[in-house]
Amino acid sequence: MRDVIDAVADWTERDETFALATVVRTSKSAPRPPGAAMAVGINGEAVGSVSGGCVEGAVYHIAQDVIGDGTPVLQSFGYSDDDALAVGLTCGGIIDVFVERITPEEFPELADVIHDIRNGNPVAIATVVEHPQRARIGSRLVIWPSESSGTHGSSELDHAVIDDARGLLASGESGVLMYGPEGERMETGAKVFVASYQPKPRMIIFGAIDFAAAVARAGSMIGFHVTVCDARLVFATPARFPAADEVVVSWPHVYLQEELNRGTIDNRTVICVLTHDPKFDVPVLDIALRLEGPAKPAYIGAMGSRKTHDDRISRLQQAGVSQRQIAELHSPIGLDLGGRTPEETAVSIVAEIIAERWTGTGRPLRQLPGTVHSHSL
Repeated sequence: MRDVIDAVADWTERDETFALATVVRTSKSAPRPPGAAMAVGINGEAVGSVSGGCVEGAVYHIAQDVIGDGTPVLQSFGYSDDDALAVGLTCGGIIDVFVERITPEEFPELADVIHDIRNGNPVAIATVVEHPQRARIGSRLVIWPSESSGTHGSSELDHAVIDDARGLLASGESGVLMYGPEGERMETGAKVFVASYQPKPRMIIFGAIDFAAAVARAGSMIGFHVTVCDARLVFATPARFPAADEVVVSWPHVYLQEELNRGTIDNRTVICVLTHDPKFDVPVLDIALRLEGPAKPAYIGAMGSRKTHDDRISRLQQAGVSQRQIAELHSPIGLDLGGRTPEETAVSIVAEIIAERWTGTGRPLRQLPGTVHSHSL
């Protein structure tokens, strides 16, 4: 719902009924991940996408029917070998889309959920999308780390879903959970889709240089909460980095240690060291590369020439950073795209971050066999 939240918030403020279509399951080369959403207003306006255009027309018509009669629909879309012009995914993927009607009476917690999503507070919505008892389909639980609201019509099912959904929420994952009709483990019959909303992952850029401004724009575009940090007051200003969520004046290693003490560094955090000056980058990398467990960043990259890289590695080794830890460093930072400008360099950096997240190869897709989209988490 995050990608349609502005429209959903407007309709909610006006107490309007609307339909919400959500991708709950994908396979093969599905173009959108679980959680991707399309919303249709009572007056016919539509926002968002569940397939990048392949099946939006069919989903739109289902949504209009759902607004009218209130009956939720779980619909599977896939490529048709018999009729290539049939409604389906010509990319060869398969998606399951759940379409439900949303009204103020049926979803009284929605305003709170919208507030939490917008303010980076963790919250999950668990919706029954399949059940032997049709009356339970569409029932939902809203789950926060320490409380919940709503019911699936069975205390046993509620307890099972709440426990499992909190596990998904902690890891920032969305997906379908399967149970017996009353929440029995190791049984089937009931499917519950959990949409998890965690705060945006962090991108911390050390070094207030022109390349950092471009990386901040690219990082914000792909969904990061971006921080730019530099010890030099004259360079670290919000005016120079309008795309950053925050600009901090501090020595990089001091700021990173403070954030570690606050518990704001986690396995989704991305660290880009663009200072290419040993007095700045070696101390901060000394801290970052030693991190383990829940505080270990998803990606650590450092900018610099081959000569700078070799000197940096030597200094890190002298500081006691192990070879295994040094191997975690992406340096020189980015993929080889042949770019030169700050903007082109930023593309190469975020491309490497994306490839690291989804275990991509960085090679042209035309050279690779198999499906286009990875399903790694």
